[in-house]
Amino acid sequence: MEDAFRHRGQRKRLIDQLRAREEFDDRVLNVMANIPRHAFLESTFSEWAYRDEPFPIDCDQTISQPTTVAWQSTALQLLPRQKVLEIGTGSGYQAAVLSLLGGRVFTVERHKPLYKKARLTLKKLRLDRGIRFFLRDGNKGVPEMAPFDRILATAGAADVPPALLEQLSIGGILVIPVGPEDEHQQLLRITRTAEKDFDREELGLCRFVPFREGLA
Repeated sequence: MEDAFRHRGQRKRLIDQLRAREEFDDRVLNVMANIPRHAFLESTFSEWAYRDEPFPIDCDQTISQPTTVAWQSTALQLLPRQKVLEIGTGSGYQAAVLSLLGGRVFTVERHKPLYKKARLTLKKLRLDRGIRFFLRDGNKGVPEMAPFDRILATAGAADVPPALLEQLSIGGILVIPVGPEDEHQQLLRITRTAEKDFDREELGLCRFVPFREGLA
């Protein structure tokens, strides 16, 4: 999809607004400044792609608003060459951010249409390098590729799935929204400090689609 001058101008204004808040990692914002968010949306919404809003995508899911992407990505503290597991590929936009931050990305999606579409979108944009896609239950993670230095969940869970904690490396970080369905969740940052020890930080309230078990 074309990244027109108009799109680039709208994207710059959005990133300037996020930068002015002085809450987000400059590395994250610099990456987001180079990703055409409109290419991840249905044509119905592409005109509004650079508003700071979430939009619906297929399978009753959403693409997170840019503030949320910047917030989660900053909280994750991803370093180049680290292995990062993303639970909930969705449109593929967040996976692109993680990849351009230098992560070795393993992304899991439970909806087959989203899994296929995200792969195609990222391939067309030439942003699929370093990303491995999995169609499976995100609650179970990707044990054959564990441990992971970072894990990011883009859906709200009632509780933290035990498999994700098990697949986190010592010193690794998990960022996940936790709370009741249809209510605001608490964004948690969980750091594994030892084999059986985890530090938990509450980063603030958020609202995500529910974290479901099994394939759709």
